[in-house]
Amino acid sequence: MTDEHERMMRANQANWDARTPVHLASRFYGLGEKLDPARWFAAFEWEDLGDLAGLDVLHLQCHLGTETIAFAERGARTVGLDISEASVAAAADIAARAGADVTYVRANVYDAVEALDGRRFDVIYTGKGALCYLPDLDRWAAVIAQLLCPGGRLYIAEFHPLLNALGPKPAEGEGTELLLRHDYLGGRDAVHRNATYTYTDGPAVEGATDSYEWMHGMDEVVNALTTAGLGIRRLRESDELPWPRWPQMVRTPSGWWRLPEGAPRIPLLYGLLASR
Repeated sequence: MTDEHERMMRANQANWDARTPVHLASRFYGLGEKLDPARWFAAFEWEDLGDLAGLDVLHLQCHLGTETIAFAERGARTVGLDISEASVAAAADIAARAGADVTYVRANVYDAVEALDGRRFDVIYTGKGALCYLPDLDRWAAVIAQLLCPGGRLYIAEFHPLLNALGPKPAEGEGTELLLRHDYLGGRDAVHRNATYTYTDGPAVEGATDSYEWMHGMDEVVNALTTAGLGIRRLRESDELPWPRWPQMVRTPSGWWRLPEGAPRIPLLYGLLASR
């Protein structure tokens, strides 16, 4: 990883520290209500993950740990790791108030092997807005391979590259139709954002508003994993999201959201199961 990439990741760390109090107070995460970690998961994720009771599970780039707690509730020995000190502190507090036994570690994902003292895991979970903050997927996949036990499994439930390419908001003067606004494929340098508001509701972010994201196509993800020695066992593409990305989305029987009937069915989320 270059010095410039390290600088960008430090900016992201500061940005996530600044976002954390906004997210804690947001309706989006709903932490003032009854905690429901399972609402962030599609049914197919649990089908692919299988029984987790008694397994060692690591959630990489866990932010507030709103999903991490779900693994502990299913009987796993659970660890969450995130680059943001503020996020890790908040996640630990949320888990304690929920009575969930989760250990949280503050570290850059690239330093996870050292930060976790060489511990190995049966299952590693990541996604839903994680990979775009990593500049080097080959290095990431090598870390995954070191963290997994022999026969261990990686599960990625990530926003589809097409979703990222469509972008969340029309530009000034555009209509509500979905248009390609960003790259689908990776390979260019980071997309720089200077945003005072995050993807949640709530007040403006104070302080560090700069962040950097890297686009990664499906081929880049798959090739990084196979180069690191992992085998791809299953790939799913879903037309649902756990929140309404665009105003025209409608709620489904699962409680998630999709584009309305008559709109093209396009992939918005993918689930990828790999094993070491």
